[in-house]
Amino acid sequence: MTKQAYQVIARRWRPQQFSELVGQDHVVRTLGNAIEMERIAHAYLFVGPRGTGKTTSARLFAKSLNWEDGPSLEVPHESEIGQSIMEGRCLDVIEIDGASNNSVDQVRELRDECQYAPSQCRFKIYVIDEVHMLSQAAFNALLKTLEEPPPHVKFVFATTESQKVLPTIVSRCQRFEFRSIPVDLIQGKLSEICDKESITVEPEALLAISRMAMGGMRDAQSILDQMISFCGKRVSQKDVLEVYGLVSQEDIEELGDCLLRGDHGRTLEMTDSFVSEGVDFYRALLDTADFFRNRLVADLSDQSTQAYPEQSVRILDALQAGEDLVRTGLSEKTNFEVTMFRAIEAGKTRSIDQLIRRISGILPEELKKKTESSLAVETKVVADDVPSSPPDEDLGLESSKYDSKTYGSDLVQSTPVAINHPSEKRLLEKSETGQGSIGEPTSQFHEGMDDQVVSSQEKNPDRIEERITSLPPALRNLLQEKFRGRFVAIEKINRDLLL
Repeated sequence: MTKQAYQVIARRWRPQQFSELVGQDHVVRTLGNAIEMERIAHAYLFVGPRGTGKTTSARLFAKSLNWEDGPSLEVPHESEIGQSIMEGRCLDVIEIDGASNNSVDQVRELRDECQYAPSQCRFKIYVIDEVHMLSQAAFNALLKTLEEPPPHVKFVFATTESQKVLPTIVSRCQRFEFRSIPVDLIQGKLSEICDKESITVEPEALLAISRMAMGGMRDAQSILDQMISFCGKRVSQKDVLEVYGLVSQEDIEELGDCLLRGDHGRTLEMTDSFVSEGVDFYRALLDTADFFRNRLVADLSDQSTQAYPEQSVRILDALQAGEDLVRTGLSEKTNFEVTMFRAIEAGKTRSIDQLIRRISGILPEELKKKTESSLAVETKVVADDVPSSPPDEDLGLESSKYDSKTYGSDLVQSTPVAINHPSEKRLLEKSETGQGSIGEPTSQFHEGMDDQVVSSQEKNPDRIEERITSLPPALRNLLQEKFRGRFVAIEKINRDLLL
């Protein structure tokens, strides 16, 4: 007696009814309504990531249309035609691999076969998987048949790369978007499989497998099958992390806290431990980004906290910028560390708005009022009597009279103290007594300035006023009229209350 070959979990647990399809409720509802209302289209296009149920849905739809007492969404398990369709034995449901049957001759042959009536079913259904692999000539040969097929023919196309399908093909089909399956739904399905298979699996291990599947149910089932082969009837989180080089959720949270605190030393220690454990650094980077994404969502959702999500946003930007560096760089460890350090520095930066909000939230109400009044700077604004601004043409002509080589140096000397109002004298008097504009010594106030400019100001302060009055009228009008220039002298400021 021949022993039956082993069938992997992904094949054994392939959905046999639409009710068993996980995470694609919108597809099930639309197809079910189409069957009940007898609005069955002649061509469908199933688009989505791998392992989300596109080919399985095509088989289930063909079974719903062709079983003995159909069409209906639910098909009894004892239906002979339904079983033959799900097992791939039905002559009227033809599954074609677009990657290996992509020539124009094969499509022409398919077009000729469409004219014949089905042998045992209600409809002849063509399921073309990976339809984007068809050549341009093959697509063009299929266009006319796809637009006006015989009444007994239905087409179902499946693809993971919809952008490669010709728009003329897409416009002739009803398009269904298959979504990535959420982690919690994958975990629930894997838990159900383990219960039926009598496998003991830690919840943390199922969570790690579900995260690693990246939204694909078939990937998750294949990983679970491999872990059962590795561990036997008992699967732990440690085994999953060891086999696939993952980082535990606890380590990801600790790494995230290090980035928030700016702890460079602990970050280096954790990176070294990742090397000894054989961790996939790219996967660790993605998990760290997921941690900060969840933190950001929590901060935005909780209105009662005083936490500001800006730090998480900046760290997320740094982590995303380092994805290509870690994935394609020569040294994963070095590039991972560089990305972590960049994230730390990005998290330290603060915007002015955030600082203002924090100061406003910390200071008591009375102190805030006192601080605002103390920081108010007494100013005097004196508007000179200036005639109206000349037209732009005259302004340009008058400005062009002055050569930048001869006039530029004088303008530079007058710029630091270009104050043309009575308060200028008080400012110059303070300069002579050793006080700058904000109470600093004159030597510090002029630190870094050209020695010649400083000496000329100290020896002959009246020369500055002469330079100001010698400014061309066009330039004075430009500052006052066009740019709304104002001359301000600082009278007093309380330096003790400066932040």
